[in-house]
Amino acid sequence: MKTLAEAPDATQLQVVKALYGKATPTNVRALHKLQSRVRSKLLNQLYFLDHSDPRHLVSRRYELECLDMLHKVSILYAEREYKLSERLLQRCLALAEKGEFTQYAVLCARMLRNLHAEKRDVIPYKKAVKVLTHVQQVLALEDEAEQLYTATQLALSGTVAARRAVLAVLPERIAQLEALHRKARSFTTYNVVYRARLAYEELQGNFQEMIRVTAAASRRLKEGKLNERRFDLRFNHFVSIYAYLRSRQPVQGLRLAEEYNRDFHPSSNNWFYFQEHYVLLALHAEQYERAQELMEIITKNPAYLIQREAALQRWNLYRAYIDFVLPPARPSIARQRQMAQWVLQLPEYSRDKRGHNVAILVLQLLHFLRERNLEAVLLRLERLRKYQQRHLYEPTTVRSRLFLRLLQLIVEKNFDAAKAAERGKVLFQQLQDTAPPGEAFAEVEIIPYEHLWELVLKLLREGAPVANELGL
Repeated sequence: MKTLAEAPDATQLQVVKALYGKATPTNVRALHKLQSRVRSKLLNQLYFLDHSDPRHLVSRRYELECLDMLHKVSILYAEREYKLSERLLQRCLALAEKGEFTQYAVLCARMLRNLHAEKRDVIPYKKAVKVLTHVQQVLALEDEAEQLYTATQLALSGTVAARRAVLAVLPERIAQLEALHRKARSFTTYNVVYRARLAYEELQGNFQEMIRVTAAASRRLKEGKLNERRFDLRFNHFVSIYAYLRSRQPVQGLRLAEEYNRDFHPSSNNWFYFQEHYVLLALHAEQYERAQELMEIITKNPAYLIQREAALQRWNLYRAYIDFVLPPARPSIARQRQMAQWVLQLPEYSRDKRGHNVAILVLQLLHFLRERNLEAVLLRLERLRKYQQRHLYEPTTVRSRLFLRLLQLIVEKNFDAAKAAERGKVLFQQLQDTAPPGEAFAEVEIIPYEHLWELVLKLLREGAPVANELGL
């Protein structure tokens, strides 16, 4: 175990050699047996996990309660312990119905039917058949709804073109899902309608409607009109603050994020997704110190480094923006060189229109404006111009185009802040008047373009970039 801890990337043969001295076929088989035993012991520990923490998915504890009871009753039934089996099955059926776990209600009703058939209990048998028929019908409707929704989700995770295609058919799919919900009247069918509707409003950029939908869902939950054992309040919180972020209401969103943060367990991936938008809300609200505090908390989470590479790259980019707006009071020469090198080596994101490409190039531009490096500034402006020509031609990219046109003004006005600000008044007003597009088509604004423009002008007032003395 010490060998694995010290060298987690060690190959199988290296592990065999460390454990047994030689990498022989016999020792390789011994390692396989050891791995199997350790895996079994680890899997056995799953039975002792605590799912009662309210910061986890609320339905998990109730679903596992049903599964635990089904497991026990299956053993009892196989042992022909019918009396106790029937009692547990009735309890499990009641739990499944209360939690609206239709698939487990079907299993319970089917076992009850078979049990009463074997006991020749006619009246209980007919009752079980009636229950089974009903829950099977509901399950069929839920399966159809989930099939429609998962197909939609899969398409939404694809390219921008695929997402646009889904946008065109989503109203029809939502109507189909609503029809299924009217027939089933179950939580599962409600949930897919609710999530599909949110996805549709998100794609259109109708964030105010998303706020309304999430607020209505929270209200229905408080009124007891939604199943409290199933409704994922954390998801509702996440969508709500996301909508406030995208609708340019960061102060209100940040206030809610402070309140909602306690409902997310730090050990879950959902915690990181929530924190990501929490940080962005702080940045958009110009509360940079709060964003910095959050980044410290996030990076200290033990699970931080085991996130996907794309997620780590996003966090690095957010941290870079925070470090830029809140630079150390007295950075060392080594630190300055390290940061300059790091900015140059920022990873390239998706070449699709959707992503962080503009954010990366703008951060590099800001860095070299602060360094007053004329050649590097001109190079980044040229890259931004080419990126705009190649990728930012759709109507949904207006905000990015307007901001990049503002940046080109600083060259036209010879890096004079006052002249650039005056010449850019109309463009800046257009930028302020242009709402963010739907999520499917947007470049991510880590700091709003309006605030970045003010930051650019501030850097120019501190001094215009100058040519390299060596002429390089």
